[in-house]
Amino acid sequence: MRIVLDLRIFGPQYGGLGRYNQQLLLNLAKFDLKNQYIILVKKLSSDLPKLPDNFSWKICPYHWYSLKEQIFLPFILKKLKPDLVHFPHFNVPIFYRGKFIVTIHDLIMTKFPSIRTSTLNRFVFIFKRLAYQLTIKLAIKKAAKIIAVSKFTAEDIKNYFKLNQKQAEKIKVIYEGLTPIQNTSEINDDLPEKFFLYVGNAYPHKNLEFLLTVFKEFLKNQPDFYLVLVGTHNYFYQELKKYAGQHVIFAGFIADKKLAAYYKQAQAYIFPSLYEGFGLPPLEALAHQTLVLSSSETCLPEILADAVLYFDPKNKEDLLNKMQIILKDEDLKQQLNANSAKILARYSWEKMAQEIIQLYCIIML
Repeated sequence: MRIVLDLRIFGPQYGGLGRYNQQLLLNLAKFDLKNQYIILVKKLSSDLPKLPDNFSWKICPYHWYSLKEQIFLPFILKKLKPDLVHFPHFNVPIFYRGKFIVTIHDLIMTKFPSIRTSTLNRFVFIFKRLAYQLTIKLAIKKAAKIIAVSKFTAEDIKNYFKLNQKQAEKIKVIYEGLTPIQNTSEINDDLPEKFFLYVGNAYPHKNLEFLLTVFKEFLKNQPDFYLVLVGTHNYFYQELKKYAGQHVIFAGFIADKKLAAYYKQAQAYIFPSLYEGFGLPPLEALAHQTLVLSSSETCLPEILADAVLYFDPKNKEDLLNKMQIILKDEDLKQQLNANSAKILARYSWEKMAQEIIQLYCIIML
């Protein structure tokens, strides 16, 4: 079988989707030496992994979500003559007529459609949002199979697009995985002695303004604490600085190897998100044996189960109270740590890749 993977968004520097694509490729290469894979990338670089002989690279220079992508990508795919294309995101060219699978990570743009969630001007934002709605609607309609990364996302897709039973049967829930954590004894002396940690992007649905507001209140009784925010500096992080008071550290992007010390030294990781399709960041915190305070919204109770302490991400008093509890309640800490090992065992990139390979084969029967 000749399979094309669109992996132009590749690597952890591109956030959760980039990491998903990277781990998908690495683990397909580990388990599938039979099918032929053609990997679309924006450019060749030394950062790309060495792959088995049944994998090859194809340059596709068009930026994701662009008009050029919609116009020219179908021609590239037609020349490659694939039996199947896997688009690991919703941006399927609307004129592509071949057989394909699409992975839907979330419906975030349908839930937070405000201009405030974008750096674009109002006209361009409205145009792009309409294009998004058309693209994802057609992708779901035409896909041979739809991979949803959680049961919550699967239900979200069914309900939002009003799928009938036959259409809903195309959806397969395949959980994301976790990168194995290398325990480190390294200490980062530049970090404060006591701090809460957040790792991720600063899009408005991540609800970081809320976190900053609650942290200001927390400091009134715990003035020696800090809040460390890790994530690539961009427009949204720059906007957050307007709300940041004392003892807030904007650390920027931190590579995985150095990030381990941040997790290890943090008193707890806080995840105040209003909407997630899977919720990888708090899982990664658990994998580092870091205590987690998590929003109780959307997929998070499904994914994190009883391994974290939940709070209402719209209730400041609730988060403030839970921040104090997680620092003081030793029995709770022990229980959460015991539960986390059981929860983490559910999620494996290897398992994800094996389930996706099975799905490829089912489609081509």
